[in-house]
Amino acid sequence: QLTDLLQQYATAFRDPMMLQPPEWFKAFIYCEAFFQLPFFPIAAYAFLKGGCRWIRTPAIIYSTHVATTLFAILAHILFHDFSRSELAGPRTLRERLVLLSIYLPYLLIPLLLLFTMLCNPHYKHVEKRKRK
Repeated sequence: QLTDLLQQYATAFRDPMMLQPPEWFKAFIYCEAFFQLPFFPIAAYAFLKGGCRWIRTPAIIYSTHVATTLFAILAHILFHDFSRSELAGPRTLRERLVLLSIYLPYLLIPLLLLFTMLCNPHYKHVEKRKRK
């Protein structure tokens, strides 16, 4: 059952945000459902088809949005006082780093996408001016 799997994950990795998400984390979940998830098939189409330079702006918006949300989540994992939480959160630096390592790929992949969109010459938009 999925709820059992979620409970096992939250217990094993001491991630109380998955069982009792703070309000700001719920907002990120809604953003993921209504903004990030619809982006995936569009991006998959653009990248699989190839040559779709129009994906640059949506990919930049997506990657900066995701990176911004992940900075907040990672800061919460590193600095929040979980001793006051109802559910078991990370207690030691090692437990915080383990939990951090689970969330970190969700930051690194959007940063790689952003770097690609900004630095790859294929996606740089060159404006052609019309001659009069």
